[in-house]
Amino acid sequence: MRVTIADVAREAGVSAMTVSRALRDPDKVSEKTRAKIRAVVDRLGYVPDPAASALATGKTNVIGVIVPSVTNNVFSDVMRGIYEVAEGSIWQIQLGNSRYSPLEEENLVRTFLSQRPAGLILSGLDQSNETSRLLRSADCRIVQIMECGPDPYDLMIGFSHVEGSAAATRHLVSAGYRKPGYIAARLDPRSQRRLAGFRKAAEKAGVFEPGRIVTTPRPSTVTLGCELVADLLSKAPDTDAVLCNNDDLALGALFECQRRGLRVPEDIGICGFNDLEMMAVANPPISSVRTFRLDMGREALRMLTEALAGVEPDRPIVDLGYEVMPRRSTARNG
Repeated sequence: MRVTIADVAREAGVSAMTVSRALRDPDKVSEKTRAKIRAVVDRLGYVPDPAASALATGKTNVIGVIVPSVTNNVFSDVMRGIYEVAEGSIWQIQLGNSRYSPLEEENLVRTFLSQRPAGLILSGLDQSNETSRLLRSADCRIVQIMECGPDPYDLMIGFSHVEGSAAATRHLVSAGYRKPGYIAARLDPRSQRRLAGFRKAAEKAGVFEPGRIVTTPRPSTVTLGCELVADLLSKAPDTDAVLCNNDDLALGALFECQRRGLRVPEDIGICGFNDLEMMAVANPPISSVRTFRLDMGREALRMLTEALAGVEPDRPIVDLGYEVMPRRSTARNG
């Protein structure tokens, strides 16, 4: 038979309310009582029923996290930050992968909300109309990550993809490149904002040429970076620099340029986005836009759990910014 909270209470010689409080909010129970209850829980193999807890309190200790990819290193770093903060706490992290599908994101939001989570963390600004409706009426705290915008559902932490890409473009121009191109994969909303940032800065510098843009909806890989830069150089062989939508593409661009005998950075400059570890150890090291993904995960969960504890953040929107990391791959001017 299933072990109940009443069984634990009887064995420990305390009330069921004390057991519930010890498991849900241990700081409100003495260390001696917690230890006694924990020993009984371990001996009987008691597993709390989250549905019963939600019915009694109106909330679970679950925090749902929805990201568009579990294989992309960018989101792996964010999740690592979230789990670092969650470790040893009462909060249980449940992960949902939307696979860049607005419909799947909507389904995941519905599923999480039906389970009465304490809070939700989700990526980006571009939810469907129905998902936005669900989130605006949700009875839980919400943190949007990866971007900053003017109208959060609740709390938000991220940076501007437009400005990060524009800053990388300005770096290429200041390094002496006058015919920069741009390659991008996936073309999710964040990718499109990076393209907009490139165009904005290139137009301002008088170096924008639509024929030097190559994009695809295919998922990003190093191999795809080789293909896209090959397409770019076929269309516009005078291209002297390429800003890549992410670091996978940048590494592929480097390999393809080296295969063609092009000197990097003298003949062509290459810049990535996100500044994954491989950028600094490539040969030559590749310039990139550093984004603070680990900090984003940590701070997102801190903001959420502090809000759940009744401590509202000083700022509902936190802009972590970005940093252009110049390396040898764009050092045309030395």
